[in-house]
Amino acid sequence: MLLETTKPSLIVLFSVGAGGNPESHLPLLTSLTEHGCIVVAPYFDRLVSPQPTSDALLLRARQLHLALEFIACPNLPIMGIGHSIGATMLIALAGGQVWIDVKQKLDIKPLEYLNRLVLLTPATGFFQAPGALDAVHIPIQIWSGTNDVITPPDQSNFLKQQLENSIPVDMRTIDGAGHFSFINTLPPQIRDEFPNRKDFLINLANEIQSFIVS
Repeated sequence: MLLETTKPSLIVLFSVGAGGNPESHLPLLTSLTEHGCIVVAPYFDRLVSPQPTSDALLLRARQLHLALEFIACPNLPIMGIGHSIGATMLIALAGGQVWIDVKQKLDIKPLEYLNRLVLLTPATGFFQAPGALDAVHIPIQIWSGTNDVITPPDQSNFLKQQLENSIPVDMRTIDGAGHFSFINTLPPQIRDEFPNRKDFLINLANEIQSFIVS
């Protein structure tokens, strides 16, 4: 999916979570175009297993690279926004080493000129190996929810602790939010009990916008 704007000032590379459909975040992405962002949001095959295969992750990384090749404004700064495993892929594109297990590190090419990351409930268990995050050198904003049972706040806290002494890290932990509270359109059969969900998502979009243009 490509969302354009008349006078672009930056490019947002959006990396969706396991569901694979970026349209679940469409209000957020549309709001970014209203503030001068070109949004590149590739579609992916749905990940059916909670433990994605190395082939599935490598394919997503390649698709994110390829998605930017079709942009007519290649010299604009690039910001990454991702949810869940999509956030994991952006960490990898920023230089993080993804380890499937203690013996298998994925060969993912970093993305040049990536300026900032916004990570919504990132899955960070792939970066536990010593030095796995040493090559990440760009400012990051991290969002987590206290009621998230898929990627609990401990995963975001780990990322913050590993990076905060070397790069700016803006950590936001939202009381009562779950894994899907950060998605505009919920997956089928998913209920989100987070109160004032509509107002939260509007504020989330505003906070993300402020971070990526600062």
